[in-house]
Amino acid sequence: MLGIIGGTGLTQLANLQITRRQLIRTPYGEPSSPLTFGEINGHAVVFLARHGGGHTIAPHSVNYRANLWALHSEGVTEIVAVATVGGIQADLSPGSIVIPDQILDYTHGRKNSFFDGVEQPLKHIDFTHPYSQNLRELCQQSGQLIGETVIDGGVYAAVQGPRLETAAEINRLERDGATIVGMTGMPEAALARELEIAYAAICPVANHAAGRGNSQHGIRYEDIGAILNDTMQRVRSMIEQVALLHVD
Repeated sequence: MLGIIGGTGLTQLANLQITRRQLIRTPYGEPSSPLTFGEINGHAVVFLARHGGGHTIAPHSVNYRANLWALHSEGVTEIVAVATVGGIQADLSPGSIVIPDQILDYTHGRKNSFFDGVEQPLKHIDFTHPYSQNLRELCQQSGQLIGETVIDGGVYAAVQGPRLETAAEINRLERDGATIVGMTGMPEAALARELEIAYAAICPVANHAAGRGNSQHGIRYEDIGAILNDTMQRVRSMIEQVALLHVD
């Protein structure tokens, strides 16, 4: 079954015909929101709002383990996560949509493994390629079908948040090879890998990163809101196509 994780700007799927909502209790506590079960054009989908229904949970406070475990326990085998980002690379302007293929992890203090504790077996996952190539291609194909220009590939820098970055920090991320920056890409992707869930991300660019483009002297939140309203409509259309192309 296909799972969708919504981030900033996507707390619900308007094109989802809801059949039920269920709060799943997990060994790791409660997930960010109840799971919303439904169909998109006859295809089963489960949706979870990463920051809660009211968008009240900060990135560093998200219970990523509970979120992934809840989806896994309900039979989700593939996840497309929507994660809003800032554009570091010069051509990734606000309104762009990126399907990243790599991650740099700068987070700290987050519960980042199910294999954590003296009673848990030690397990090392292969994380050479953190995203499922098949799912990435499915997302790219979905964009093409609706005439959407999608950036194939990018390096997602996962930072701690909740504050935005300084211009100097963005300079460092760029030197490290990052092309986009966000706050929720990790440990979500790694936890999905531990559960053997195929995982890919759709990353709408909400703003130029600090010190870049029109964020040279600061980031204007009023501009971000307007960009996200438009971009998320396009992302919803992509997700609809993903559901249509997905093999249940």
